[in-house]
Amino acid sequence: MEFENLEAIVDFAIQKEKEAAEFYETASHEEALSGSKQMLLEFAEQERKHQALLEKYSREGLDESIRTYKYKWITDIKRSDFVDDIEYKPGMVYHELLLLAMKREEKALALYNELLRQVESEDAKQLFKMLCQEEAKHKLALETMYDDYMAEMGD
Repeated sequence: MEFENLEAIVDFAIQKEKEAAEFYETASHEEALSGSKQMLLEFAEQERKHQALLEKYSREGLDESIRTYKYKWITDIKRSDFVDDIEYKPGMVYHELLLLAMKREEKALALYNELLRQVESEDAKQLFKMLCQEEAKHKLALETMYDDYMAEMGD
């Protein structure tokens, strides 16, 4: 994917975060189990935070919280690498929702890595590097939740 300028890249990222949040919000309304509803709403909230961060960057430039962001190595246990794409269906069981979400986070991480490669300004690089780190954290958390759940189920 090619973009004309930094503004187009940021606008694209904002749109992707909006789509992700709307997906999780819509899915949460279709779920009968309160635990699944809540989990999906939490995913939507994370996406809305990223959207707000990108929108603020678009308006005001790099936020101080990004300048002082503390990076740390995030282990990639690669669980989602072995999962096929899953289409959402109302009433999915818990572990299927986790698989769906971890695959979506894997794709978001790949997208932000690609956008990071395309930006030239140091501020933009810092923004997308931070978003890569956040998506990597989400992916690891979901993969860990999945592993823990499957271990509890005896798998």
